[in-house]
Amino acid sequence: MPEVTTRTRTVSLPGGEVVLSWAEVTDTGRRREANQDAVLASYPLYVVADGMGGHIGGEIASASTIDRLRGVVEAGGVSPKTIEKAIGRAVKDIISHPETTDDGTGTTLTGVFLDATENPPHWVTLNIGDSRVYLLRDGEITQVTTDHSVVQELMASGRLSPEEAENHPYGNVITRAVGPSESVKPDYVRLDVVDGDRFVICSDGLTKELTDYGIRHFLDENRDPSDAVQAMLHAALENGGRDNVTIIVLDVARPSD
Repeated sequence: MPEVTTRTRTVSLPGGEVVLSWAEVTDTGRRREANQDAVLASYPLYVVADGMGGHIGGEIASASTIDRLRGVVEAGGVSPKTIEKAIGRAVKDIISHPETTDDGTGTTLTGVFLDATENPPHWVTLNIGDSRVYLLRDGEITQVTTDHSVVQELMASGRLSPEEAENHPYGNVITRAVGPSESVKPDYVRLDVVDGDRFVICSDGLTKELTDYGIRHFLDENRDPSDAVQAMLHAALENGGRDNVTIIVLDVARPSD
């Protein structure tokens, strides 16, 4: 089990301080030879990328995307505009790399960032593909992002039930990715900054092995983010670990509330 630690940052915002606590973990799983996931958890941006395509192509795609986004964090000014510029640069990196092709090479990208430029400040979730952002608020867990997948489109059209989706043969086929085939922009969702919120940002290696109820169970049982990500990773591996598993747990506290 990888070593995991919880980091904390106090942010001064209009209306009072916000204390953020987070931890992240990534693991190859039990059936894959390499880990094609990549993760960035650095205030104010918390994202997961799940690569695909060839033996090494997916690893290059996810790493390139995360590296470009790390540059945005280091430069300051995380916004939809700077994120999309970084994605564009990552696509060029993927195209120019000698070990990638456009035959299925790409990566998902999902996560959240804190936008403190407006009053009131707010969270923004971003998503391309079928990695997910969940929010636990007031005891209820909600999937904030919408999967870009064949199965999700079939469910949305009423041609597939949630039960049928569990074992659908196209369960791994996504309809949008960061890659050389086309220019894509993330979907964005804006959320209030609320005391007690807990975000889970994860690749589908977690959601293949744990239901939404299971994710909530491990959040309820583990108040510390590092304990929560380790418990979820352990459960995912015990349930089969069929894919790479990457998880961020991000907690929000507003002491003045």
